[in-house]
Amino acid sequence: MTGVTIIGTGSYAPGRPVTNHDLARVMDTSDEWIRPRTGIHQRHYAGEGETASDLGFRAAERAIEAAGIDRGEIDAILCSSMTSDYKFPGSGGLIGAKLGIQGVPAFDLQQQCASMPFSMQVANGLISTGAAKTILMVGADAHAGFMPWKDWDVLYGERDAEVSPEARAQATKHRGLAVIFGDGAGAMVLRKSEVEGHGFLGAQLHTDGDYAEDIALLGGGFRSRPFLTKEMIDEELYVPRMAGRSLFKHAVKKLPKVVRELCARHECTTEDVDWVIAHQANDRINFAVRDALKLPPEKVPSNIARYGNTSSATIAILLDELIRGGKIERGQLLCLLGLGAGLHWGAALMRY
Repeated sequence: MTGVTIIGTGSYAPGRPVTNHDLARVMDTSDEWIRPRTGIHQRHYAGEGETASDLGFRAAERAIEAAGIDRGEIDAILCSSMTSDYKFPGSGGLIGAKLGIQGVPAFDLQQQCASMPFSMQVANGLISTGAAKTILMVGADAHAGFMPWKDWDVLYGERDAEVSPEARAQATKHRGLAVIFGDGAGAMVLRKSEVEGHGFLGAQLHTDGDYAEDIALLGGGFRSRPFLTKEMIDEELYVPRMAGRSLFKHAVKKLPKVVRELCARHECTTEDVDWVIAHQANDRINFAVRDALKLPPEKVPSNIARYGNTSSATIAILLDELIRGGKIERGQLLCLLGLGAGLHWGAALMRY
């Protein structure tokens, strides 16, 4: 049996890096506070008017070029984003239009930080049933819109001024969440592997809606009439709420378990896995997962220091860097894993 494999990757991060020192201009924080808690040194933010579909389009262009195919060969787009250009529609169709392939079906998936294992399962199903031959898979997120400050020019050092005490207090109130996220996109072009036993092998996926509010955007949902109110803005419900300790516990418990279950199903062990490509949420989480699985550090690469948590994009960005850097080789066994809002969590195995 053969499954889908990656024939091209691409990634994109907007603007110049924003360091931890830059963040200290608009909130009470420091590199010494952020780095030990997260592993993050810098991140990127989309500019005013720059959207998830813009970022996804840039990453998709690079993936298509790396695959050496014509855009017209794409049969379907799988787009994952929790920060779509609009509340609806999703960003998948917008990426298709920007690529000039209007009419190609776009599937908008919303598993957030766990999107890549889920999307890989969907892509494999579409190709194995003959519904598609070539799939463009994109993860793109632009979190700048929920950052809790307004003085972007001060953040970027374009204006030498102190923000108001009220503005600093507002940003500092959401500091624990705001310092984590960055913007970016990653893309892959997928086709059925031509090598027997290679490609997508399987996935172990789970969802538990009982924990939906462990990380959620509470403002602007259709639980109220109207769905967006002045009170929501006043209460700053446009900034996501996150139960960090609960999410940490879920991740370090559920992710090692799901990897072991997946390997057992496919008659391999974690020692057989060449690369564990984990969602880049927090270095502390990934270190704990790595230790629980008794994996050496070199098998669990990280780039969170340079990008922060780009949600749906992290796994694809990291894969792009490793493949373009010549580190991942054909025939190696990859495990993609992540946990995200929903809660959704899972892992996928691929013989690259």
